[in-house]
Amino acid sequence: MYHKTLSYRVFNLFNYIVLAVISIACLLPLYHLLMVSFSDTSAANAGRVTLWPIGFNWDAYAQTFGNDNFVTSLWVSVKRTVIGTALALFVNSIAAYALSKDNHVFRGRNIYLWYFVITMLFSAGLVPGYILILKLGLLNNLFALILPGLVAVYNIILLLNFFRSVPKELEEAAFIDGAGYFRTFISIFLPVSMPAIATIALFTMVGHWNSYFDGLIYMKGAQNLPLASFMQTLIVQGNTTGFDPAVIANMSQRTLRASQIFISALPILLVYPFLQRFFVKGIVIGAVKE
Repeated sequence: MYHKTLSYRVFNLFNYIVLAVISIACLLPLYHLLMVSFSDTSAANAGRVTLWPIGFNWDAYAQTFGNDNFVTSLWVSVKRTVIGTALALFVNSIAAYALSKDNHVFRGRNIYLWYFVITMLFSAGLVPGYILILKLGLLNNLFALILPGLVAVYNIILLLNFFRSVPKELEEAAFIDGAGYFRTFISIFLPVSMPAIATIALFTMVGHWNSYFDGLIYMKGAQNLPLASFMQTLIVQGNTTGFDPAVIANMSQRTLRASQIFISALPILLVYPFLQRFFVKGIVIGAVKE
């Protein structure tokens, strides 16, 4: 009866309207970029493109994918994101599983935990970090973009708290069946922790994909830059290396940049729906029968 009251219906309708407005406000700029990227030069330069393309054409995308440096940087970002996310999930989840144990199971657990927490409060700085990468011989190496941020303490704490909420009866049942800690971690904790794992994976993927500053520092040459760094040199610095000068002179910079921005945002937009469903799925609920 409560759900049929007038006040509830008004409140529910208000929520739907607010969420719809917020969704449109988030998607409209990206949609506008897409329309600009498909428009001709004069319409884009005059700012006449709104919700529909004017003078529909593919020239901006043809030039974007015809640029070898853009395609190479896109591939660098894909490799960085896939490898970096996989390694980060493995390292952070293993660390979180160990730190989720009580002090009588993992002696010195509090010391290790505070060691990780201190790194959140103090940083060595940019220059020591660059010197470290230089001494390790990782300049112009893909792992220069992955290893410095491999251990994310914030993600470890999130996973740690989630692992501690997993019923101990599941772990005890695995030990009774002869499983060790690593087998219990793989067979019990990871499957029931998919909502937390998916959330951390999405955070890590977005961080790797959007990071540009480390690419500018550690990578030399346009062929080694990740996509975000390449886009920074292209849009902010105005570097048009790799494009045909004759074609660029007759094209609108707005359409070209709009196509590149849309392409750079598209992979995350495609991946997010597959991970979003884990955010609301309570796998732990019902894992242990009363």
